[in-house]
Amino acid sequence: MPDPRSDTPSSTPTVAVIGGGPAGLMAAETLRAAGLQVDLYDAKGSVGRKFLIAGKGGMNLTHSDPFDVFVTRYGERTRDVANWLREFDADALRTWARGLGVETFVGTSGRVFPSDLKAAPLLRGWVRRLREQGVRFHVQHRWLGWNDDGALRFATPDDEVVAHADATVLAMGGGSWPELGSDGAWVAALEAKDIDIAPLQPSNCGFDISWSEHLATRFAGEPLKPVVAHWQDSDGTAHQRQGECVLTATGIEGSLVYALSPMLRDAIARDGHTTLVLDLLPGRDEADLVRRLAKPRGSRSLSEHLRREAGVAGVRAALLYEVLDKTALTDPARIARTLKRFPFRLLRPRPIAEAISSAGGVPIEALDDRLMLSALPGVFAAGEMLDWEAPTGGYLLTACFASGRHAALGVIDWLAKRNA
Repeated sequence: MPDPRSDTPSSTPTVAVIGGGPAGLMAAETLRAAGLQVDLYDAKGSVGRKFLIAGKGGMNLTHSDPFDVFVTRYGERTRDVANWLREFDADALRTWARGLGVETFVGTSGRVFPSDLKAAPLLRGWVRRLREQGVRFHVQHRWLGWNDDGALRFATPDDEVVAHADATVLAMGGGSWPELGSDGAWVAALEAKDIDIAPLQPSNCGFDISWSEHLATRFAGEPLKPVVAHWQDSDGTAHQRQGECVLTATGIEGSLVYALSPMLRDAIARDGHTTLVLDLLPGRDEADLVRRLAKPRGSRSLSEHLRREAGVAGVRAALLYEVLDKTALTDPARIARTLKRFPFRLLRPRPIAEAISSAGGVPIEALDDRLMLSALPGVFAAGEMLDWEAPTGGYLLTACFASGRHAALGVIDWLAKRNA
């Protein structure tokens, strides 16, 4: 296959963007708007596959939080991600979508969705516009690294090919959803260049619990909503958060669990396991529960007594039977305390291939402020392959868009200074 640059005037720099997710596509758009030649490569047969799947149940594009609240969702990477978001924040993303003919609205949770709740029309319009603007797409090109001459190597269905570029933006995603292209295969190529990569780990993921066979088979898929999580941070400050979760055959998952997954994952790595404490009856007073449960139940079964006096049935009752023995189940105070502070003993996060996103990747410290790898001049990185993480709710996706734009602006600046 000929060099994709073969028809490019030598006076115009060419940039290779590797990865066709939101970060890569945004990088390509920004670079092309600056007049650079752009070749975008993707390992799959089409771009944006994870973006489409993420939007299958309703495309959560961003969040309506004020900026100073929005940036706190990135934990220890708040300062770094805030730099990207100052150039392209949630409002900018909504304006950008409007430019593609996609109006957005704010849901009751503060999350922002396209008016039709779909990802496909937005992606189709975006790719069509990029093609019209001159971005050249090369699908079924799996990046393999560099050859001895510094050219980019790609595996294609026919053969291995090489391509030359004046600068490169790497935007190949993390390690979750490998069937959609985010398989972390790029790690080996960067490690071969002596780039230390933080191990890829599941984020926004479920966790394993050693359920009894009865609970696993009878109650998998049952929701717990609303519930309130209680925990303490490293300083001993108490926190709580209301949300929803779902029991699975192997443990527990859902939006509340995803939001707490970095803390839970790290605690398991440190201690071998951790306990997630949930209030299964938020809004109910513990003392009142004790009083009601202490009433004589006569000939009624315990299950019927729980249902009538505390409104506890189904999955909540099953959870009580899972952790309390017969003696404890005769103690109203013990039952009430367990319902208000139920201990979910988490053994391990679910495998990274099942996670919504991943942590780990290229350390921010290995990059300069423009997201260029300090050890590889002219090579930039963006998106989920960088070592940061965020909860669902639009925060993850917004930062991917913003990082792609930030890296592209870095390329533009670097090329301008190099060619000055």
